[in-house]
Amino acid sequence: MIIITHLLAGILIQIICFKLFNLPLNYLLTILFAFLSHFILDAFVNITYHTPDPQKGDKFWKTWRIIDYGVTIVIVIFFIPYLLGMILANFVDIIDWLILRPIHRRNIKKENYKWDNNYLFHTSIAKFRTKCLFWLPDWRYKKFAIIPEIIIMIILLIFIIILR
Repeated sequence: MIIITHLLAGILIQIICFKLFNLPLNYLLTILFAFLSHFILDAFVNITYHTPDPQKGDKFWKTWRIIDYGVTIVIVIFFIPYLLGMILANFVDIIDWLILRPIHRRNIKKENYKWDNNYLFHTSIAKFRTKCLFWLPDWRYKKFAIIPEIIIMIILLIFIIILR
């Protein structure tokens, strides 16, 4: 899933936890559930347009990435009180892509570098997806597969608006 989806899930989780629980349980449950939400959402990544490798020559891919990053900035600014949920919902990617991937990339020859999911958390997500969600179609390279992700985002946003 793209950043926006994880941010919205983190926001929704923090709203729910803070409405239902008092200190310190509201913080602890937000941390736990926002972190775990990443695993759940990424387990369904195959039904969304989510190429495992960059498609830098593809205008659609570039446009989708620009939209993702642009809307991400807007969401973070607009929903800044829910920063805890947003950060924790993206913590898996922060560890795997922003910390471990650069270390991995430096340790191997650049011409042999392959974009893969063999990092700390994404390896377990991929194993779960292979064993339990093998029946889902693989639409990662299908451009129409932005639609399932947009639907998920709309559903999350509706719940955020209702519960906020």
